[in-house]
Amino acid sequence: MTTMGIIQEKQLLRLPAVGMAAALVFTLTSCGTDDENSESSSSSSTSSSSATATAGSAEVVAAAEAFAATLDDDQREALNQDYTFANASNWSNFPNALLTGMGTGGGGGGTPPSGGTPPSGDTTGMPTGAAPSAGAAPGGSSSSTGRVGLQTDSLTDEQWTALETLLAAATGSGENEGYDEIVQHLAADDYLADNGGGDDYGRGNFFVAFLGTPADTGTWELQFGGHHLAVANTYTDGALAGATPSFRGIEPMSTVTVDDETVQPEQQERAAFAAVLASLDETQRSAATLSQSFGDILLGPGTDWAFPETSEGVKGSDLTDDQKSLVLAAVNTYVGDIADADAATVLAGYESELDDTYVSFAGTGNMTDIGDYVRIDGPSVWIEFSLQNGVVLEGAHPHAVWRDKTTDYAGLTG
Repeated sequence: MTTMGIIQEKQLLRLPAVGMAAALVFTLTSCGTDDENSESSSSSSTSSSSATATAGSAEVVAAAEAFAATLDDDQREALNQDYTFANASNWSNFPNALLTGMGTGGGGGGTPPSGGTPPSGDTTGMPTGAAPSAGAAPGGSSSSTGRVGLQTDSLTDEQWTALETLLAAATGSGENEGYDEIVQHLAADDYLADNGGGDDYGRGNFFVAFLGTPADTGTWELQFGGHHLAVANTYTDGALAGATPSFRGIEPMSTVTVDDETVQPEQQERAAFAAVLASLDETQRSAATLSQSFGDILLGPGTDWAFPETSEGVKGSDLTDDQKSLVLAAVNTYVGDIADADAATVLAGYESELDDTYVSFAGTGNMTDIGDYVRIDGPSVWIEFSLQNGVVLEGAHPHAVWRDKTTDYAGLTG
């Protein structure tokens, strides 16, 4: 099976193909020979990838500088933050008002108690019966706003346009992926604000930060996020060195219309996972079934570098080529969120590891019901998708995270 084969498979699922001409050499330590791995493996951000500057990364830097140029002094002060693990790990899937204890809207307010447990229906990160993972911003990096960076409620129309240009340069061009997905996420939060969520929701409650100085030398991170969204692109010497943790959730999961635009960014992810699980025969399905139930994802905010030591599920080497194509299609609904050339390279690395990648699930396997959960766990890739109760609206809604065991935070650790 080839990467081109998976792109053809994706088209059957209405998933966007990524560009195949990869200008970036994005080194995942598990993709080369043992000698190459021993030389390239490192926990530092500057050595976690071997990369050369690309036209795409230069475009991101130029767009970042253009966005910063539209801001006033106070806005730039909020935007520019230090490149530290404390700041990089200060992300969450919660509405910002919940993190700061200022919530007033329909999702419930107040500060999460120790351990990060949010309101009923939005529980964080562990199998049923286990202690929840931390949901609030990790200690040591909290700001007065709950997230670091510049809140988008201060942006003028001109500044929003410049920010959108930056996000488009840094993310994928596919339909319902990358930049298009971000636009729909913002619209979905506006929908929540107008349908019971109140002021705690909406596109004005997101944050953008530059951790370090955007440049073609050195290391810096573009951080953008808010409720149900976290983008974390780290660049080293002008090339993408890491794009995870990358969080995506959506409420509602059903299709809605906002300002005459259709909002449905997570439905293809759900369909892709359902297709994987539906393809399993009885023996494979038994191997893939987890013994625990899950209320949410395991590796959410505050659970960094906490990958399980032992993988569970059906192993990729026990799948047919067609099933491997379905797995890779599901993976690409997350990898495709980054810039196209980078996505092609990362996807090829994950494809090379498919035989040692595991698929597991809990719940019905249909990926439609509360409690349905699926995981893809490889030597490098980690993706979780979990359905739980709505917070503002009735019905199931997903939380999902893409992490990379080598390049999470571009290798930066606390």
